[in-house]
Amino acid sequence: MIKQLKSFWEWVKIEPENLPEKVIWYYMVGIYGLYFLGAQHLLAPAIAWGMALYLIKKLWEQNEETPEAEKIRIPVGVWVWIICMLMMQVALVGSHIDFDMGMPRIVRSTINFFMRTWAMFALFPLMGCLKIRPKLIYRAACILAIQSIIFIIIGLIASEVLPRGLLYLSPLQKLGGVGAEYYNVFLYAIDGETGKLRLYLFTPWAPALGLVGNIYLFLTMQEPNKKLRWLGMLGSAAMVWGSDSRLGILCLISLPIIRWFLANFFKPFVQVSAGVSSVFAGMFGIQILTWYKDFRAQFDGQRAGSSRVREVLGQIAVYRWSTDAPIWGHGLLEPKGPPVVTNKPIGSHHTWFGLLFANGIVGFFAFAIPIAWSFIEFFIKAQRHDTAKVALGLILVLFMFSFAENLEALIYIFWPALVMMGIAFNEKLFA
Repeated sequence: MIKQLKSFWEWVKIEPENLPEKVIWYYMVGIYGLYFLGAQHLLAPAIAWGMALYLIKKLWEQNEETPEAEKIRIPVGVWVWIICMLMMQVALVGSHIDFDMGMPRIVRSTINFFMRTWAMFALFPLMGCLKIRPKLIYRAACILAIQSIIFIIIGLIASEVLPRGLLYLSPLQKLGGVGAEYYNVFLYAIDGETGKLRLYLFTPWAPALGLVGNIYLFLTMQEPNKKLRWLGMLGSAAMVWGSDSRLGILCLISLPIIRWFLANFFKPFVQVSAGVSSVFAGMFGIQILTWYKDFRAQFDGQRAGSSRVREVLGQIAVYRWSTDAPIWGHGLLEPKGPPVVTNKPIGSHHTWFGLLFANGIVGFFAFAIPIAWSFIEFFIKAQRHDTAKVALGLILVLFMFSFAENLEALIYIFWPALVMMGIAFNEKLFA
């Protein structure tokens, strides 16, 4: 058995060529080990800041004698993320000053709610400016997806014996910084509303697995080895399906089609098809609208309680933002909401409402601008570059899940997608 595993590893592995590739490769193929240690959300920020310092060092050493292929450049798209995330920090400081929280609280919030979350939206695309081969990320994604198939089987078997999916609480919880849910080690849980089994695997909750499953689907689709590609796609789809995330399953079905349409937007066949579809949409507009309303009602009705809580959370967040702190926000999510939202934090379960509540209109646009920029740039580049097609799919996943999750809280599980975006930013527009 051990001999077969070693043979398989020799077949699938790609030897990293430099430090950034080693960091990405060993992190991604070792995610389950990190998860069982409870170390993922501690290591991800360390990688982000460490690689930023490494990049600065490489830039400092760069001179006219440096070969063109080895030179590092920071493209406009990455600068947009850097500048906008600095504005996010300005919003955080402004809100804390607004509510007289004091300098010690500003420092703690900067560490916990900027350096560990929002800053990584700039740092990981910046890491993508280093010499990292996309094929290494694709192969690592396939290996992780194959590992996930094994753990899905283990989880399904274990659920028949152990209905409570919590295995243990990582001893690293003593380090603090975030809530206990980030140190809990689950493989699965039983949904309290529907009674269904929902897989967690290496994520803190089931919908987060739906998010990363869709992320890894777009990464594994680019693997050149056919067998590994199909195994990787199967594992990614199984993650989404096992999470029982409504949005995750919707994205799994729709986003590959949408990505294909956008990446081929200027081809005559696609434009003619779009024109014909527009005609039919105009002819059957009322029926389509009725179908959408029925679909939305069925979508919400699958977990009516969850949908109601999310809706009320959004209403409260927007009301409190508009009346209390429209410019800078409240600085932090409110830890405990009223009983009507089952005490869920105000500003949670929705990136945009969370931004308005915690960071105000300044924070809202500090995230909206780079998201819009990324989509436009990847849309244009995707007409020519395969790497940009991947990045286009990734930004679509993040945008869709921004309406159901606080993305900044989950960045530690999907950061390879941001590195991939950085690589796509580095591609020339018309090369």
